[in-house]
Amino acid sequence: MLTSSQAAVILWSTLQARQSFFKPYTPLAFAVDFLLNVCAILLAITLYASNPLLLNALLLAPIPVIYFLPRPPPPKKAKLPPSVTEKQSRETPNPLPKKAFVTTYRGAMIVVTCIAILAVDFRIFPRRFAKVENWGTSLMDVGVGSFVFSAGIVAARPILKAQLAGEKLAPLGIRLAQSSRHSLPLIVLGLVRLYSVKGLDYAEHVTEYGVHWNFFFTMGFLPPFVALFQSAFEYVPSYAGLAVALGLAYQAALEFTDLKAFVLTGPRTNLFDKNREGIFSFFGYLAIFLAGQELGLLVLPRGEGSTGGEQRKKLLFKMGAWSAGWIVLFWASTNYSYGLSLAVSRRLANLPYFLWIAAFNTTQLTAFCLVETLFMPNAHKTSASKKEEEEVYRASTSRVLEAFNRNGLAIFLVANLLTGLVNLTVPTLHVTDLQAMGILVAYAATVTGVAVGLDLYDISIKM
Repeated sequence: MLTSSQAAVILWSTLQARQSFFKPYTPLAFAVDFLLNVCAILLAITLYASNPLLLNALLLAPIPVIYFLPRPPPPKKAKLPPSVTEKQSRETPNPLPKKAFVTTYRGAMIVVTCIAILAVDFRIFPRRFAKVENWGTSLMDVGVGSFVFSAGIVAARPILKAQLAGEKLAPLGIRLAQSSRHSLPLIVLGLVRLYSVKGLDYAEHVTEYGVHWNFFFTMGFLPPFVALFQSAFEYVPSYAGLAVALGLAYQAALEFTDLKAFVLTGPRTNLFDKNREGIFSFFGYLAIFLAGQELGLLVLPRGEGSTGGEQRKKLLFKMGAWSAGWIVLFWASTNYSYGLSLAVSRRLANLPYFLWIAAFNTTQLTAFCLVETLFMPNAHKTSASKKEEEEVYRASTSRVLEAFNRNGLAIFLVANLLTGLVNLTVPTLHVTDLQAMGILVAYAATVTGVAVGLDLYDISIKM
């Protein structure tokens, strides 16, 4: 079913493709961009949570009108000297170009994650969207897994660059040293969050990660473990294969040992016991990250084919096949009649949870790719030069979603800080729905302002 974020992207794409509404990027364009790509998601998980079809219909309704409006004349391009034109014609196409649909997918995922972590504290947020305790699926259960999966997609870029340069896999010691540069800032953030939560006596769910563990620790320990798994790539030359093997091994440990009972019901007598959820669910998140890397190796390169249309058709076919494959595996793990009869558990990050996240995100990315192909046909056409390709990318990408994608983890940290501030100053469970929406819109505008501000000043915060 079409999601509200996809419906908003369709309307955004139509406005841009038919009317060049977001070029130049005026204050009005920013306001519409914010309404479509942030506020529409906020409405989808609050006021329109029980009637998403109505919200989608409202978002799609203006499209026929936009198509009937006269199109503005195309801007005149400045004539370039023959020497510049000849130089551009000799340029080698970028083998790893930016792709608008990947930015849109990651940006929308970060937006809904940032909104949900505060919205869950208000009564206007449906309880069925909140994290489940042990078994089952919900909107917020998909959030953390999607964050890890999308990080895996981006992590494929250095691997592809090394392959294009003909570089061999570095020794394990060097890989571990390099990974520490990414790990240490996240570990520090995890410690800061830990001491902030404990020092302010902030409400927390111990069964989510444990007493001391948090999401930043999970993200921080991923790089060195991924470096270790790269050594196994010589024996299993597929990140998806490694992910499935790890997921199966972890699930076998849960089923055939006392591990499942220990994680769910064990006592909290020492530091290890107190953080057992975060420690053991890490294996599931590592599998999710590896699966994301596999998809990144597929979608980030330029693609096969002499024209942009051929490249896009082949990419859509391969992405559709991967989506179907993950869906079949998820079905096989959960089906009671013909499968393993397992239940999804975010707390354990077990095999069904890993497969659910992989299936969901691969399908989501495929859907965004299809939307872009249908409604922004110029986005995937080959360009004469790298400069033109960059211009096409900017014209095909929401400035708001680009900003969230560019500094995703930093924006998520800002959202966490603002969420804590709101909870310490506002009795969120006792405000009216109107007050809740006012607070949430102001919060969303603040987070978006920080994201767009960083992008405007060309600031990238790498973690």
